[in-house]
Amino acid sequence: MTTAAAGWPAQHAAAGSARRGAALFLTAPASETLFRAGQAGSDSFAAAQDGITQTGLHGRGLLRSAAIAVPVADAAAISGTRAVAPLSRLLQADLLVVAPTSLPRGTAARIGRLTGVVAAQPVDAARIQVNGKYVAMLGVDPSAFRGFAARPTARSTSLWQDVADGGIAVSYTMGKQDRLPLGGSVKVAGARTEKLRVGGFGTVGIAGVDAVVSDSVARSLGIPAGNAIVISAPRAGLTSLMARVSRLLPRRAAIAPLVAQAVSTGVAVTSGAAGAAGVTVADGPGLSRAEVAKFLTAAVSTVGLPYVWGAAGPRAFDCSGLVQWSLAQAGVVMPRVAVDQAQAGPQIPVSQLQPGDLLFYHTDPTAPTYISHVAIYLGNGQMIQAPEPGMDVEVVPAIVSGPGFAGAVQVYPRVAAAVAANLAG
Repeated sequence: MTTAAAGWPAQHAAAGSARRGAALFLTAPASETLFRAGQAGSDSFAAAQDGITQTGLHGRGLLRSAAIAVPVADAAAISGTRAVAPLSRLLQADLLVVAPTSLPRGTAARIGRLTGVVAAQPVDAARIQVNGKYVAMLGVDPSAFRGFAARPTARSTSLWQDVADGGIAVSYTMGKQDRLPLGGSVKVAGARTEKLRVGGFGTVGIAGVDAVVSDSVARSLGIPAGNAIVISAPRAGLTSLMARVSRLLPRRAAIAPLVAQAVSTGVAVTSGAAGAAGVTVADGPGLSRAEVAKFLTAAVSTVGLPYVWGAAGPRAFDCSGLVQWSLAQAGVVMPRVAVDQAQAGPQIPVSQLQPGDLLFYHTDPTAPTYISHVAIYLGNGQMIQAPEPGMDVEVVPAIVSGPGFAGAVQVYPRVAAAVAANLAG
């Protein structure tokens, strides 16, 4: 079965740095959200104290996010019956609209005519089962949509051609860590159950989206046609634009930003750094001592339990599932995926790390600026993480520098709960 726009994931803020005490970067409804991007101070990645490891991600079950070819299935199996147009340009995905049912005809065209909008691409969106696990899926016109994907994924014509031919592309993390068969098939359960060929592992770069199919396949799976729109407006003031877009939408549609934006300039900020933008002390406090104690006690109790992609406890975990479950034991609500957890509070310099802070990483070579791994800082230069399939939850030296390190965040429960509650749809 599909669940259109139910808990649909969307990234709400991105780069920026804020010292302890800074916080709320969003309010509900999304159309009233105002984002501020702070200046990333040089101390954000300063040499840490207390013996924290100053190394890359190699050797810890994490892949450094170097640019590599997107893994794709054997091109000989691609029929090319629905030809995919060459990539003409890369488009920044700035806003996401999601509704529980199909949007009125012409909505995307009307949004596309708004001042500041470069492109407004209709897509189909739902949470749907892939091999028994619910994932966020988009149904797209591969030729029209590919420019919105992360650069390496957008450039992979073979991946998009396979999608056009009826296959499924999954995120790099899902493909690799759920050990899906590249070129093989997965069972997708919608209005009917289908077996789809896995055409490639390529991350779109929209938070939480782990699968992409063609719009025709989405229809056969029962996903509402055209119930979502991805909007590119890199030079527009997003707060004002969201208000104008909202006036064109039916009541039950939701809209959320996919980037942070500097209020003083109105320029969008890339989404590759951890930390909620524009947070202030009024939006604290951080975790109390009692909450930290319960959080870390719960986390450490999982050492030795297996990594399973998509698992969130209590007997198996992936990286963000470990964070969400452990904080839940302390009564703290967190969003589910790492890229949204990275917006659960202000970014802090590693020299000020305290037990209970979160560490974030870029580990996805198909979307090098996308946050795809999280660990929990324990203190004394140690962190706990659920690393990858075949490994168990482990305590290892904390990694707080190098090209794969995205930053450290102090959890603000009010901010974390707001992120979890304000996902589009």
